[in-house]
Amino acid sequence: MKTIFFDVDNQLDFLYPAGALHVPGAELLLPAFARLTQFAKSQHLQILSTADAHSEDDPEFKTWKPHCVAGTTGQQKATATLLGSPLQSIPSTPGAPMPIDAAQILIEKQHTDCFTNPNLEPLLTKIAADRYVVYGVVTEICVSHALFGLLKTGARVELVTDAVRHLNEDSCNQMIKRFEAAGGALTTVSSVT
Repeated sequence: MKTIFFDVDNQLDFLYPAGALHVPGAELLLPAFARLTQFAKSQHLQILSTADAHSEDDPEFKTWKPHCVAGTTGQQKATATLLGSPLQSIPSTPGAPMPIDAAQILIEKQHTDCFTNPNLEPLLTKIAADRYVVYGVVTEICVSHALFGLLKTGARVELVTDAVRHLNEDSCNQMIKRFEAAGGALTTVSSVT
């Protein structure tokens, strides 16, 4: 069974209290992210990481305050989520090169839905995973888009419930019920590692 870890938006602006769009309590997840990353490294599992890469005047800033502007410190991924090997990026430009064999691939996005990057679906088709293990922030927004998009691949999709953080508990709980009803599974860091 080919397993891929799917790391959603674990960037400094979201994870740390000083970040531009801090998710309350997200900094407490860093040990969980580190454990998942080290496990992936030890088992030679590929990690697909999504990351906001906004322009300074991004239209998304009409909904959310400015965050993860490309090239800023806040846009960088947390060290705990990096394998240490060169990070291969796939921009949102249609037809961008796809380094499918890289240990960790960064899927850039300008919207809450990672599947708005036109290269993600072709990448997933080429990778042909049987199982995706998903974690990151924000559960009911960006993580939700990733989960439901990955379910469309037909692979098993697991949400690591102790390696995600939400903004709205009710919305999060409703999303998790929809995810399970659609065939998704719940797991924990200790079960995965």
